[in-house]
Amino acid sequence: MLRAEKISKSFGGNQVLQDVSVWIKPGTITTLIGPSGTGKTTLLRALAMTDAPDAGEITVDYKKYVFPLAHDQKLSPLPWPRVTAVFQQLFLWPHLSLRENILLPARNFPRTNMDVELNELIDVLEMKHFIDRFPNEASLGQRQRVALARALMLQPKYVLMDEVTSALDIEQVANILNFLPRLKERDIGVLIITHALNFARRAADTVLFMDHGQIVERGSFDLLDNPQTPRLQQFLAAIQAAQ
Repeated sequence: MLRAEKISKSFGGNQVLQDVSVWIKPGTITTLIGPSGTGKTTLLRALAMTDAPDAGEITVDYKKYVFPLAHDQKLSPLPWPRVTAVFQQLFLWPHLSLRENILLPARNFPRTNMDVELNELIDVLEMKHFIDRFPNEASLGQRQRVALARALMLQPKYVLMDEVTSALDIEQVANILNFLPRLKERDIGVLIITHALNFARRAADTVLFMDHGQIVERGSFDLLDNPQTPRLQQFLAAIQAAQ
């Protein structure tokens, strides 16, 4: 299990995360929703330990990381690629083809069936017609699929995704929804930040609602139809009114 206990994070005098506790079980999908600017991406970065929290504990299966780290202490063992993140910025190398972008990190963890794995992802994510282009020759939605494929080629135990469907059309979102059960079958734990409530409802085993740096409510996917807290009720009503 990927478990975070009492995670806090500040930037300057602004406290973004306040004693946040979450847990991601292998073989399950958790969606994280909430207003913009409420700390969702900061939480993802903390869970991935690419931007370490100021305080709290993160446990990856049986390894516990306690923050803050001592002055001369480093993350050991490194949590990557066991925990892998797909960020909104995507971070693709512009001088490499999309295929090379996917394969470059995976080459640090060589195995005999890499070509088979890549071809499966190319097929499932419908990337065949653009996979050998460069990033500047691909749409944002295409680049999002490449970033997702790159993360999955690392064979993570936990994968954290930040708005991975935001630039995808309806058919591609449907493809992602159809693909997610395969990750569950492989016992991968998934966290997805999303503003798409229908996607969250259809994808999730667990839904987390975050507001002002705290997890306000958590529950199964039907939480979105039966919110228990006034704040989540207000949030859902605002979204419905804007549609």
